[in-house]
Amino acid sequence: MSARPLPKRLRRFWTSKRLRDRLLVLALGAFASAYLLGVCSRTAGASYLACFVTFVPWLLTLERAERFRDALFSGLGMSVFSVALVFPWFPETAASYAGTSPSLVWPLFLLLAPVLEPQFVVFALVRLAVRRADRPHPALRAALAAAAAYVGVELVFPKLFFDTVGLGLHPAASLRQGAEIVGAHGLSFLLLLVNEGLALSIVRLARAPKARGFDHPTLPAALGILAVLAGAGVGHARRAALAETNGSSPIAVGIVQANITNYDKLRAEKGAFETVRTILDAHVKLSDTIRSQKRLDLLVWPETVYPTTFGAPKSEAGAAFDEEIGAYVAKTGVPLVFGSYESKGADEFNAAFFLTNDANGKVQRASYRKHMLFPFTEWVPPVLDSPSLRNMMPWAGHWKRGPGPEVVRVGSSGHEALTALPLICYDVLFPGFVAEAAAKGADLIVTLSNDSWFPDGRAPRLHLVSAAFRSIETRLPQVRATNSGISAVVAPDGEILARTRFDEEDTLAADVPRGTRLVTPMVAFGHLRAPALLTLAALLLGHAWWFRARPRNPRAPRPEPRTAPRRPRSKGPAAAP
Repeated sequence: MSARPLPKRLRRFWTSKRLRDRLLVLALGAFASAYLLGVCSRTAGASYLACFVTFVPWLLTLERAERFRDALFSGLGMSVFSVALVFPWFPETAASYAGTSPSLVWPLFLLLAPVLEPQFVVFALVRLAVRRADRPHPALRAALAAAAAYVGVELVFPKLFFDTVGLGLHPAASLRQGAEIVGAHGLSFLLLLVNEGLALSIVRLARAPKARGFDHPTLPAALGILAVLAGAGVGHARRAALAETNGSSPIAVGIVQANITNYDKLRAEKGAFETVRTILDAHVKLSDTIRSQKRLDLLVWPETVYPTTFGAPKSEAGAAFDEEIGAYVAKTGVPLVFGSYESKGADEFNAAFFLTNDANGKVQRASYRKHMLFPFTEWVPPVLDSPSLRNMMPWAGHWKRGPGPEVVRVGSSGHEALTALPLICYDVLFPGFVAEAAAKGADLIVTLSNDSWFPDGRAPRLHLVSAAFRSIETRLPQVRATNSGISAVVAPDGEILARTRFDEEDTLAADVPRGTRLVTPMVAFGHLRAPALLTLAALLLGHAWWFRARPRNPRAPRPEPRTAPRRPRSKGPAAAP
């Protein structure tokens, strides 16, 4: 029985050395850039320097992309390599949560890479489409169009982690200040242009090293370096200006990280009552330790630290626990923020509760309901929710979305009133959501999170860096409480003033600078970034398409031939006139 012949396209691949070499080069360039992106994502020390050259290998190999299929292949490779090298912790995390093996999650994770990181594919296709148009300065047009499409897609596409390369600039204290104007995603746009400039200079040095004027090989790289230096200078001046405005009285905040995790295991071993008893006792003990050292204006416990509904007890024991928490606030006089569940009819919400006592000693309560829920683990889209899906994924969440961004006024007898912007875990990743809340006026951001389901400190560190950029974009200080780390206090310039270690019991007590309630450009106009960038990309793409598609004018004079026409041979002496 003879073997089936290979498809024509596959036969062509194996028989065309030139095609194989081109695809291999494209794959190697994507891998090198993805590796540098992984270095950039470490957000520690000098790792931010990698951000300025992250895309250079990929851009250099994209020069060999001759057709859109080449660009598509390169973009897909960049997506796959990036999720593998930047988020290697996710398959282990997902497998642990779903009770399966990481070896089963990894193939699905890589298969979904173009959905998780679609900006790379869009970037490669848009860049090639604009460069193919025979217009002046094709490299500049392509760089602007591709960078605009890249960041625009990041902003509008529901990416799982809402990550962007601009987050890698956090260790650069001056450079990160630009997020006040354009946000972390705007910094990504600028980084892409700097990388394009370096790549273009390398290409020009290889092709025309002696060119002069605007075609000088080093000009694009020099412009990129000047832009970086200018951004650093402006950021340094902005930090100095912020330091001068911190003249108001600071907010004394205490944060408790009890490092009690895996509530289901505790409940199975001790029962529901003893589990709640253990959790509350640990948090009260650590809170008393902080109070013995410092007078507090605010005490913060993590997300879902009270693992039952608060204010709507399901048993007599639950009602007693509710009263005990309120009595603690009344006794200490310190406002308390903690995570729990809130119910409304049959619906249940992941909520942050604010407890304060008034001048009469009566405890007042306010709450915020989490709006940005993590897909499937916390919330299933109604169009997908069904009994069959629940049977297949018994761990899928049942929570409902909260109404949206809010601010909560926290006032208590003996303490200066303040307005808090509450966020719960996934909320903090979305700059537009936080900016909308900041526009309502706040003194600080209060973030509650549960990062205990991560296997190590890599993901919590990225989560913290994303949270720090929300402080830069809004110029609001931030207190962040997690049950297992990393808890932190963040200044309005993004500096992490204090932090805990991952997977350790710890507390923080710090004086947090009060926000000045500035309306930053990011808060005022941040919602316009995606429409503006996508419009720019569409205009440059449309112009390139129109120029290539329009028919040639038949009346236009034809260009002179490159060589002189051949004279006809004479068959004899010319006849005399």
